[in-house]
Amino acid sequence: MDEKARKTKRPRDRRQQIAAVASELFRARGYHGVGINDIAAAAGVTGPALYRHFADKQAILAHVLLTGFQEMEAATDAALATAELPTPQQVHTLLERLATSSVERREVAALWRWEGRHLDADSQHLIRTRSAAMLTTWAKVLMRLRPELDPDEAELLCWAGLSVFGSVSVHHTSIARKRFTRLLVDIALRVFHARLPKAREPAEPSQPPLALGAPSRREQLLTEAAELFRRHGFSSVSMEDIGKAAGIAGPSVYRHFPSKASLLGAIGRRAADRLSLAAEHALRTSGPPDEREALRRLARSYVRTLTGPPELLVSFSVDRVHIEERDRCELLRIQRDYVARWVHLLEAVHPELDTRQAKITVHAALTIANDLTRTRRVNSRPNLTAELVALLEAVLDIT
Repeated sequence: MDEKARKTKRPRDRRQQIAAVASELFRARGYHGVGINDIAAAAGVTGPALYRHFADKQAILAHVLLTGFQEMEAATDAALATAELPTPQQVHTLLERLATSSVERREVAALWRWEGRHLDADSQHLIRTRSAAMLTTWAKVLMRLRPELDPDEAELLCWAGLSVFGSVSVHHTSIARKRFTRLLVDIALRVFHARLPKAREPAEPSQPPLALGAPSRREQLLTEAAELFRRHGFSSVSMEDIGKAAGIAGPSVYRHFPSKASLLGAIGRRAADRLSLAAEHALRTSGPPDEREALRRLARSYVRTLTGPPELLVSFSVDRVHIEERDRCELLRIQRDYVARWVHLLEAVHPELDTRQAKITVHAALTIANDLTRTRRVNSRPNLTAELVALLEAVLDIT
């Protein structure tokens, strides 16, 4: 083959190369922050050449996510297809494969978490249907190993296990690959062996109210905006919608917030304030220090705050690219400080963990709570609050 032919021949994996480049760009800038020309330039192709492989940007995202999901399905089939009755060793093999994939391809989990909402309706339906089928398979296997579980309990534990592997997408902490994989497997096993509370637990005393009297107009706007963002998504809600929900004209909203992004930043700060107040309330004690009990109280306070007003759910579900840079930096600092409190206590309870391992473990626990409160198949369970606390305690190994 002459030199000219070698230069003009397209690589056989061009489609995968484009998808890989796009996935990194989506993760770094957000779906709306990336254009077709950006992807083409990063992949070293022209726009028309890219369209030979994908119809549009949405098709690229669908390909990335569906390919990642197919890998999970293949891992499940390979690990569980060798015998009618699955063994603990087969389950361990499956968890190792899922953990390895999560560690090696963290960007896929991140894209599903933050960008999956941008898929077309058919792709979303396909992934939901296939994920439900895969989790049903996992639940059946778990019930064979734990016959005392009912189908709904097994499904809850499987969703939580999936969140363990997805948790690698919410932070950048890393350790050696084998240690990382082994740690995720150990956490997932603790989840699958967690003992869920059977009876509905009585409600705990509520925290002190944040304010007295009627809320200010600003607080009303924050409350209504958080609920609208939770229900319809950030991009689908206008300032006029927010004003109408608060009983004022749309332009009047700008007297309190210069933009929708600034309003979102204020929602994030209010969520952070609620978390901080709940943590202080939970950790206040007059007795001698007890880090294990402090972690239990911290877990309960987090779940109560998460299942209360919608600010936290909005903070976790809205694409971070919509938050102004100044607010993003401030919220990231607050989040790191909050996680550090958990990490400090976990290191005291489990001194065999180094700081990075403790961070990975804490993020797995928090991600389970964040995910399950947003997962329609499980978030209507009547005893979910107590079940989430039990799952967090299992992940942190403080039961």
